[in-house]
Amino acid sequence: MSTQSKTGFPIRRLLPLAVVILIMAVVFSQGWHRYLSFALLVEHQATLEQFVSTRLLLALLAYAALYIAVVTLSLPGGALLSITGGFLFGLPIGSATTVIAATIGASIIFLIAKTSLGEPLAARAGPWLEKLRAGFKENALYYLLFLRLVPAFPFWLVNLAPAVLGVPLRTYVIGTAIGIIPGTFAFTFLGVGLQSIIEQERQAHATCLATQPASECAFAFSPADLITLELLLAFTALGVVALIPVAVRKWRKS
Repeated sequence: MSTQSKTGFPIRRLLPLAVVILIMAVVFSQGWHRYLSFALLVEHQATLEQFVSTRLLLALLAYAALYIAVVTLSLPGGALLSITGGFLFGLPIGSATTVIAATIGASIIFLIAKTSLGEPLAARAGPWLEKLRAGFKENALYYLLFLRLVPAFPFWLVNLAPAVLGVPLRTYVIGTAIGIIPGTFAFTFLGVGLQSIIEQERQAHATCLATQPASECAFAFSPADLITLELLLAFTALGVVALIPVAVRKWRKS
């Protein structure tokens, strides 16, 4: 049986991407992504802390594996996981583990997208796409840093777009690892002080239960509650700084 479509597109290239999409469909249809919640963290706080204190290495590996899966499958909950990493492992270990795991997960989906979509599109690219690819590749590292640093761009989109635009793997890994450090550090730092937030939420939850049905007393905390305008502006400023070498290069050419 032929593995190519009528247009000559090698269908076998789509298999890795199809597997990822299938797993994503199963996860969302079964509601497993909802387990990445603040309420579940509060419910199992004591168990998690005991596990970390007695089996630190295994806990780190489990956390990293979960983070890699979340990023590879583009599931919601990355910010909460980063906060949880700081809460369970502290700032240095939590930040380092999160950066490594997020970079691995992003690189996996990048390679899958590059093999399934990027290379076939490059072979059939029209003049407009080829010009866009050439312009992006010339300053790929700086553009990638900008996309990683500025919070306006979804993480999953920045994982996929460079694959279509022909960014080399080495450049992608370096840009991703460096670009996510500020955000990872900020969320992990917030996680270090999460205990006080948990206590406040528990008190508010108990007060609510005293007067309202349990269905009306869900934990209201969200990682978005910790993101301030000043933090967003700081990330945006870092992203603009990353584009300065591109602007200088274009100015010199002109």
